Amino acid sequence: MLRIIMALVLTVQGIAHAGPMGFKDSWMAMGDFGPNWRELWVNYALTPRDAVGGGLLYMRSDDKRKTRTLTEATYTRLLHRWNTRESQANVWLLGGIGGVEGNDFSGSKLMVSPGVQLDYETTRMYVSGMARLYRAYRTHGASGLNHDYASVRAGFSFFEADYDETQPWVIVEARRMRALSDKLEVTPMLRLINKGYFIEAGVNNSRQWRLDRKSTRLNSSH
Repeated sequence: MLRIIMALVLTVQGIAHAGPMGFKDSWMAMGDFGPNWRELWVNYALTPRDAVGGGLLYMRSDDKRKTRTLTEATYTRLLHRWNTRESQANVWLLGGIGGVEGNDFSGSKLMVSPGVQLDYETTRMYVSGMARLYRAYRTHGASGLNHDYASVRAGFSFFEADYDETQPWVIVEARRMRALSDKLEVTPMLRLINKGYFIEAGVNNSRQWRLDRKSTRLNSSH
């Protein structure tokens, strides 16, 4: 019985920590905002393992010369989950398809963005990694785009907290995107979690601000 209770607690907390989707019949929204990267997406969990949604992504190169704006439909799949008495680990499949526009080419290109996310967490520790392709292929003589993205995260909490209490975390993220940045962006952040919400803020190694927010709500009909 204790193992079942711990698994349920970690599943609930995992929504606020790492998971890119919520419970069945829940909505999840997330925003990630900074000078060179602004992302906003929402999805709906059709099943305990599948969610569909949409997203907007703005990307800018380090020298501020190139910009990309992607509007896409998204799909998220929980491929596997391991629960123990004190931890949870997940493998997620991520995917998107949509149109991307840029200030250095005319019109819109079709972009696909498949990816995978791995995460592991306890009530006091969290690590995750993500790799995602952002590809627009050559069409009718136009050149393609390759903005593949990778990130890793690690963090810890100062203390354990109940689900309805605010829990502070220290998170450090390193990420990079091909062809728009030639440097590794490293951002230490303070994260505050309460129930199905979290907010985190920090400053990266280029002295740029960063603000993330995620929330999960159950369908009002349930």
